[in-house]
Amino acid sequence: MAEQKKKPAARKGADSIQDHSEPSPLDQLLSHEQLETLSTLQIVDLIVQKLPARHTSILDLIYLRDRISELEEVNEQARQAIEKLDAIVEKLRSPAFRVGTFLMAIEPDKAHVCVGGSDYVCRIDPQIPLPSLQIGQRVLCNEAFAVVQGLGFERNGPIVRIDELLSDGRLRIGQESGLAPLVILRSSLLAKEKLKSGMDIRLDGNQRVALEVIGMGKRIERSLETVNDLPWSSVGGQDEAVQAIRDTIELPFLHRDLFKRFQHTVPKGFLLHGPPGCGKTLLGKATAYNLRHQIKEQTGVDHPEFFLHVKGPEILNMWVGESERQVRDLFAQCRERASDGALAFLFIDEAESILGTRRAGRYSSILSTLVPMFCTEMDGIEPLNNVVVILASNRADLIDPAILRPGRIDRKIKVTRPDKAGAQKIYGIYLRESLPLAEPKEELARAITEAHYAHSPENQFLEIVYRSGKKDFLYRGDLASGAIIAAVVERAKSLAIKRSIDTNKETHLTREDLFAALRKEYAENDLFPPTDITEDWLKLTDFDPENVIKLGPIRPQKPDSMGKGIV
Repeated sequence: MAEQKKKPAARKGADSIQDHSEPSPLDQLLSHEQLETLSTLQIVDLIVQKLPARHTSILDLIYLRDRISELEEVNEQARQAIEKLDAIVEKLRSPAFRVGTFLMAIEPDKAHVCVGGSDYVCRIDPQIPLPSLQIGQRVLCNEAFAVVQGLGFERNGPIVRIDELLSDGRLRIGQESGLAPLVILRSSLLAKEKLKSGMDIRLDGNQRVALEVIGMGKRIERSLETVNDLPWSSVGGQDEAVQAIRDTIELPFLHRDLFKRFQHTVPKGFLLHGPPGCGKTLLGKATAYNLRHQIKEQTGVDHPEFFLHVKGPEILNMWVGESERQVRDLFAQCRERASDGALAFLFIDEAESILGTRRAGRYSSILSTLVPMFCTEMDGIEPLNNVVVILASNRADLIDPAILRPGRIDRKIKVTRPDKAGAQKIYGIYLRESLPLAEPKEELARAITEAHYAHSPENQFLEIVYRSGKKDFLYRGDLASGAIIAAVVERAKSLAIKRSIDTNKETHLTREDLFAALRKEYAENDLFPPTDITEDWLKLTDFDPENVIKLGPIRPQKPDSMGKGIV
């Protein structure tokens, strides 16, 4: 009977499936549009809800639901993977963004941007607040040249030097690093920075904005921030040179009104010439120190000194125009410090190396451009403008006459070798009372000076043969200098120190140490030419080359096997 009851039910279900005209039970619950919005799992859940409890098909539907859930999870993972792949492909195919320099804001939604050297007025993304964009900052522009992101300030860029500060805050730069003269803006970082001509600054990649102050270049290394205490009393053996410098430099600064009343032309600079090691550099530094203190004592105003010490060969450069630029830079720096109230001193040592006499020839020389540049800068210096130019040279005869003419380097001051009294004073300066001296320093200074300047066979140093046939000798004292005296004292100190170490006792600096140091100093001959060439030795003396045939050192004699002396 049960089988007979089941058959009509199955038959009825089969008939209902075949009858497509009858509506589905789901259509009776929801409309067709609502069913389209449901997922497959939700439809299965509706079917399960329609079945009576403990219906045999519920387990089948649950199994079907699990299978559908697994398939949908796989489909969701595949969909996410495809979306990621599409996003990656879209990024790779999208055009590159451009990096520009923000120059200024034009409107709340527009900006003046420089991209690749070209100027654009770009739209700004509304999500970017305009105050967050600063002048000189890098910005990111899309393919439509709209600013979509603000970046930080660039950390790289060319370094140039400021030539002039314009009234509106802009900067003019010269022909530096191969760039043409430009007028550039200050970035927001330098808006309140105190800039000066001659400073090295870094530009952005588009060379439109100054981003960073690098410094003042190599010229700072040449300057002495403070000049050591060098009163005139610490300069020995150069009384005539000291008096000439004081008359040339100190008097015009201390008596301006008197010089103006007499309409006396004030020298712009002076030349210190003489043998090496005689204190030319020391005199230059002492000039700066004493001038400052003389003005302070008379006027009560303290003008800090600025001593720019340059050696001639340091200016020479292989690149065209670089040496001339350095000359301009030296004078520009002195003018800047003078305008700030400082006493600016430009001391050029070994001046003949860069200011030598110009000669005509097939090949151009660097002197043909350096000398005119120096003359032009000298003509631009106004007298009594707190700028003093000092040249020092061992060979004044090699300096171009255009440099030494009146109106440029007006005074030529001879720095001679110290005489016997001057040498004793110099020895007294270096033999300080603070040293462990075996005798009073005056006694030691007098003893070593007598030994140094004695006309004895041991002290014979050079032999001179005149054109007339006459022969003469120069002694150690005739070629003495402050540098040699300082070297003798230092060598004597080392001998005393070594003796103290060997004996393990406290020792003092004795006159025997000074005598031994004097002999060793001239025996090693480090401060004189190592050859017998007459021209090299004539540079150290004041003899007229036309009257001297031979000038060379006297070689010590060594006894041979027969007891006779041979050279």
